[in-house]
Amino acid sequence: MASKVSCLYILTVVCWASALWYLSITRPTSSYTGHRQISSISIARKNVSFGNIRTRPINPHSFDFLINEPNKCEKSVPFLVILISTTHKEFDARQAIRETWGDENNFKGIKIATLFLLGKNADPVLNQMVEQESQIFHDIIVEDFIDSYHNLTLKTLMGMRWVATFCSKAKYVMKTDSDIFVNMDNLIYKLLKPNTKPRRRYFTGYVINGGPIRDVRSKWYMPRDLYPDSNYPPFCSGTGYIFSADVAELIYKTSLHTRLLHLEDVYVGLCLRKLGIHPFQNSGFNHWKMAYSLCRYRRVITVHQITPEEMHRIWNDMSSKKHLRC
Repeated sequence: MASKVSCLYILTVVCWASALWYLSITRPTSSYTGHRQISSISIARKNVSFGNIRTRPINPHSFDFLINEPNKCEKSVPFLVILISTTHKEFDARQAIRETWGDENNFKGIKIATLFLLGKNADPVLNQMVEQESQIFHDIIVEDFIDSYHNLTLKTLMGMRWVATFCSKAKYVMKTDSDIFVNMDNLIYKLLKPNTKPRRRYFTGYVINGGPIRDVRSKWYMPRDLYPDSNYPPFCSGTGYIFSADVAELIYKTSLHTRLLHLEDVYVGLCLRKLGIHPFQNSGFNHWKMAYSLCRYRRVITVHQITPEEMHRIWNDMSSKKHLRC
């Protein structure tokens, strides 16, 4: 069985390399532009299965799963579900996470479920490559919305929907990105503490108190017609936040009646405000790049802008130099 998986993995890597080389030579990079496109996506109206919703949803999120892992939590209930936002071409990043902090078998006696979140790519070759990757690793979920920066909110809501539907008995959920290094020891033992009673209506990360940027040249531009207020509610940076699993369904249900915004972390903050849930500040979550230092990285929970090569190096240092004192 191991040799079969190894062969499939090698085949996948070769196929990925060939496909990406072909795409870089012959195909232009496709983009999904326009800040208004997220609110004008044509989707079929279907009945929502959560609770007794009495008003008609304005965002029914009726996207079908193109790739799903509905049995991921069937055998045992995870202590932690990790939802990682990624894109089709980031195979190296996904593999680095699988081999380092995202390995589901890192902690004996603590069940962890790792999942990568994707939409549908405009290029069928990339969709096919991701499908083949999914058949090997069984850790990818995809819905049939266009995968783009302006649809990151849909990607996060897909993850919330998946937890609420297929893994509602999990204790905690983490949402993060594929360029984040997570210090799992600090996350599990210092923050979540498996031997304590699980919290409910809990949400923490790097809390931001800010307002909309009106400069159209900014990546985080927010037009007044989408968000007229001068301040956002407190929200956690989308680079990494933790919440109790009950919050997944609450946010998903709230999103059905909350106008979509393309800034994913801001939108989650809006839903939390409606729910009366205040996110807690935790200084261990960093949403910036930190110069590498083993001692410094031992003290944090997340670090941003980490390459696959750096991820392996940091993980190897932390695993092999546990005896070193800081």
